[in-house]
Amino acid sequence: MEKIISITFLILLKLSVVAQIANVEEKFTLPSMLDESSGAIFFNDKLLTHNDSGNSNELYELDTVSESVTRTITIDNATNIDWEDLTQDNTSIYIGDIGNNNGNRTDLKIYKIDKTDFLNSTNVTAEIINFNYSDQTDFSANPNNTEWDAEALIAFDSSLILLTKNWVSGVTKAYPIPKNSGTYAVDPLVTQLTSGGLITGSTYNQLTEKVYSVGYSEALQPFIWISEGFSGNDIFSGTNTQVSLSSLGLEQVEAITHIGANRYFMTSESFSISVFSDVAKLISFATNDTVLSTDQLSINQVRLYPNPTSGGINIDLVDVNSEISIRVSNVLGETIHSSTIEGQEHTTLNIEGEKGVYFVELTNDKRERNIFKVIKD
Repeated sequence: MEKIISITFLILLKLSVVAQIANVEEKFTLPSMLDESSGAIFFNDKLLTHNDSGNSNELYELDTVSESVTRTITIDNATNIDWEDLTQDNTSIYIGDIGNNNGNRTDLKIYKIDKTDFLNSTNVTAEIINFNYSDQTDFSANPNNTEWDAEALIAFDSSLILLTKNWVSGVTKAYPIPKNSGTYAVDPLVTQLTSGGLITGSTYNQLTEKVYSVGYSEALQPFIWISEGFSGNDIFSGTNTQVSLSSLGLEQVEAITHIGANRYFMTSESFSISVFSDVAKLISFATNDTVLSTDQLSINQVRLYPNPTSGGINIDLVDVNSEISIRVSNVLGETIHSSTIEGQEHTTLNIEGEKGVYFVELTNDKRERNIFKVIKD
């Protein structure tokens, strides 16, 4: 009886996993100028993408209805050494110049573009975030046999997170990277993912609080990893589920982005391997994820001061009749303070740490929240 119950449970679990992704379909062939599409976000009602290594320093707006490129934006102070992914937050677009097939790059960087600049001009100047892996000590060239390659980048509230493309063992690490210009040595988060292939793109959906990462095996069999229920920004610390996209056949999927809570786009790159070849495509799929509340606490309900501060912070709450969780994090996304208050109109806290930028996140029992950027001087 126990064996029958176990088998039934496994069948139901498998059916539940499959049901998370549905209606996988090829939408259309990408314009020839996007044969090497490598990153994607959905912004301003357009799919925004770019090509990968050695191509132009340009972003392309793709109208997914007319199937045509409607606008090209040049990043004047950027070079496309190996652009691999795009991500965004409320104010900025981030281009990951993070490709490192040989494992010997010492000029890894992320270009940060103001969204207002992007919308107002076809020529923009980016801030530059330079970084290196603190745990990399060997910079010998080892083509397609390195653990220091990366093609996936996502944005959280207080940091970016890079996911590695590990050619050696298929174990993916996640590295938080500050969103501000500068030069950083970055450390991996605690939990890793045994991905069983090469992770080539990722997107974080704030509406469902899930990370969808796309990749493929050595035989170009595409798959998706769904990461959910994680703690803080340690994105692999919760439940990680792999879903095969074998229905697509051989496909070099390179990028993924969400369009609302339950619709996603992926782009693939054209390839030619022996007798096999294929064109670049736009691919879509649907999910049945639960939509979580994204409403904010009313700005009139929360007052936080002083800002800048030497360390002490006052928080005033007006007509907030629920428990409030407080989380303070640094630019790496690390939690440096957490507490809960209930039924209080005023509270104080002290930001422990060096001078710099911090984020104070307030969340009520309805999952409504506000995030304040605080400067400690």
